[in-house]
Amino acid sequence: MYLPETYQAALILMLTSMLCWGSWANTLKLCPGYRFQLFYWDYALGVLLGAIALGLTAGSHGSSGPVFLADIVSSTPHAMFLAACGGVVFNVANLLLVAAIDVAGLAVAFPVGIGLALVVGSIWSYLVNPKANPMLLFGGVALVVLAIILDAAAYRRRETGAQSATTRGIVLSLIAGLLMGSFYPLVARAMTGTEFHTAPGPYAIALFFALGVVLSTVPANLILMARPLDGKPSVGMKGYWDALHRWHIAGLLGGMIWCAGAVTNFLGSGAHKVGPAVSYSIGQGATMVSACWGVFVWHEFAGAPRSAKTLLVFMFFFFALGLCAIALAPLF
Repeated sequence: MYLPETYQAALILMLTSMLCWGSWANTLKLCPGYRFQLFYWDYALGVLLGAIALGLTAGSHGSSGPVFLADIVSSTPHAMFLAACGGVVFNVANLLLVAAIDVAGLAVAFPVGIGLALVVGSIWSYLVNPKANPMLLFGGVALVVLAIILDAAAYRRRETGAQSATTRGIVLSLIAGLLMGSFYPLVARAMTGTEFHTAPGPYAIALFFALGVVLSTVPANLILMARPLDGKPSVGMKGYWDALHRWHIAGLLGGMIWCAGAVTNFLGSGAHKVGPAVSYSIGQGATMVSACWGVFVWHEFAGAPRSAKTLLVFMFFFFALGLCAIALAPLF
């Protein structure tokens, strides 16, 4: 399988992860009027297809470790279970976060959900595998959290009729953030070997993770279709079968893009000196990538007041500063 052999290669992979995780949601914008619950069926399948495709390509070539299929066969049930649990936890968190955004708006869900996920995930992942300079790492995480808060404030300034922070919205954001910050340490633990066995490689881990995503999508998404948390009418499967073909393709593509981000992130976390805390923290910079898409491609702030645009400038500044601190943490 291919594995990064230098820190520079690992950093490129982690930045690629950030770009993928921050870009997959654009595929949903290609399906106007399509309910997210219906889009999610194809998205989950796309995550699994992406894991298989990357495993049979990059995971089956190279000079490091066993090839993809052999790695799957030799994986321990414990590692499979942990990786699949990581997929389940992520999946529930992802569905709840979207519901939180619908209920409370970006201005609440982003700083509460994503900010909490970044803090919980980075601290817990560091405890699982303490690598990198903690001062630079957590100082950088604090700056990225500040950037997320500024991003949320900019959205609030943009929306003249901003949604109120209801109790339901805040609770959903908190639960989503806690779960989103908890999936990565499970994956990190699955990739940690012992004196008795060698841990599976990142491609095999990604496959077990994707299986957890797909299997948990069936009950979780059916429940959210029947009882949407955002107060909208229930959703029937007829809407899925009647959807345009290009919408199904967009959903599959979104899942595959997210999975590419997961695999590159897992690869980066296993590199020398890096560790899961650094890799996860850089990957969660995806929020700022999403903001870039919104500002520069979708022109979401075209008619926004000057104060909102000023907040965006500070947001990008603190994000760049935090990202640099996190990237330098393994070197010092």
